Amino acid sequence: MAERISWGNWLLVSLAVIAADQVTKLQVTGALGLYERVPVLPFFDLVRLHNPGAAFSFLAGASGWQNWLFSGVAAVVSLGVFWWLTRLPRSGHGLLALGLALLLGGAIGNLIDRLLYGYVVDFILLYYRDWSYPAFNLADAAITCGVVLVLFDGLVLDRRRRS
Repeated sequence: MAERISWGNWLLVSLAVIAADQVTKLQVTGALGLYERVPVLPFFDLVRLHNPGAAFSFLAGASGWQNWLFSGVAAVVSLGVFWWLTRLPRSGHGLLALGLALLLGGAIGNLIDRLLYGYVVDFILLYYRDWSYPAFNLADAAITCGVVLVLFDGLVLDRRRRS
C-alpha cells in the first residue's frame, strides 16, 4: 500500500484560507454599510453585499430554504474533499493537495457565513466601464483557484505521472 500524504500541513493551508476569509469579511462588515462601495483602483472596488444564494446569486431570491441546501452541499463537499486529501499518495501530488486544501478552506469559509448569518458576505468587485463581475470574497477566490489546480492536476499532471 502506498504511503499517504502528510495532510496535516495541508490543513494548515485550509485554516489560513478560513482565517483570512473570516477576518476580511469582519473588516468589511465593520467598515462598510450594506451596498456601500469604496473605490480602490480604476477596476476594483470594495463593496459590502450579502448573498443568500450560490455563485452568481443563484437562488438568492428564494425564501430561505436555499441556505440550508447550500450549507448541506458545502458540508458534504468539505467532507469529501477532506477524505480525498487524506487518501493522496505521499509523493507527486503536491499541486493536487494544494488545490484540495484551497477548496476545503473556501468551502468552510462560506459555510461559516451561511450558518452564522444565513448569507455569504461578498466584498470584491471587479469591473471595467459598464461591465462588472459579480462580487465575491476570499473564500470564493480560494475555491476557484483550488478547482483550477485540481483540474490541471487531473488533465495534465496525472497523464504525466502515468507515462
